[in-house]
Amino acid sequence: MLVRRTVLGVLTLWLVSVLVFIATNALPGDAARSILGRNATPESLAALRAELNLDRSLPEQYTSWLSGVVRADLGQSLADGEPVTDLLSSRLSNSAFLVAVAAALSIPLSIGIGIWSAMRRDSWLDHVMSTANLGLAAVPEFVVGTAAVVLFGTVVFQVLPPVSLIPPGEPAWRHLPEVWLPALTLVLAVVPYISRIMRGSMIEVLESDYVEMARLKGLPERDVILWHALPNAIVPAIQVIALQLSYMAGGIVVVEFVFGFPGIGGALVQAVSHRDLPVLQAVVLVIAGVYVVVNLIADVLTILASPRLRTALR
Repeated sequence: MLVRRTVLGVLTLWLVSVLVFIATNALPGDAARSILGRNATPESLAALRAELNLDRSLPEQYTSWLSGVVRADLGQSLADGEPVTDLLSSRLSNSAFLVAVAAALSIPLSIGIGIWSAMRRDSWLDHVMSTANLGLAAVPEFVVGTAAVVLFGTVVFQVLPPVSLIPPGEPAWRHLPEVWLPALTLVLAVVPYISRIMRGSMIEVLESDYVEMARLKGLPERDVILWHALPNAIVPAIQVIALQLSYMAGGIVVVEFVFGFPGIGGALVQAVSHRDLPVLQAVVLVIAGVYVVVNLIADVLTILASPRLRTALR
């Protein structure tokens, strides 16, 4: 199973690389002219295109780029002239830290809210929580981020920095106050989905025969929830958690842009504005790689958590 899923993941990444390369090269404009400016002479444009291999055919450019990707050589930035790996290394670590903080907060919180709502099914507290989840799910991330800035950074409390002004080259974990608001925005963006799935799955499990049998045996309610209901109810939530973590990898672009966070989101926006194709292709490929890896891990965890799936693979 792992070999099959890994092969499918590699095939998916290859298809993504083809689509990304075709889409980025179909963007309007000329990368050489974007670098040299409007007053560039035809001779200088031709020389720069030859230097950047932009005068070659698209299949030749793709083959050269893909061979570099396999060797972990993502090329050079057209705008800055430095290797893409060096340009993205610090930004990628900052984004990974931001996603890790948001995941560490949102996953336990979502599971706890789902269990709590399921145990108080159809109560007024359950209705309030369901309404709040629906409201948060309907609000875009940039609106949540703006509200968080107004509430915690500017107008109301003023306890956190409204923007993430982290010095270039400095890791994000050394500037935790600048991380909390972007992380809070991501948490509020994913908690409604995970908690709603967890609530529905928990309600279904609590109505099952084996949970009723555990209660009839006189087990404490806490043991019934933790050792009988939760291991079975969390299986559907694992897939949703994986989807939301994958969503963070792409949705982080909007959040980083709102707060000025120095991550891959800012690099992606700058690459699009400067038509920096190597950086743009690298960022999209990294996001696709995160999506594939996270879903592979979720498949493994789902099998480990579900006795029925483990038995089916034997």
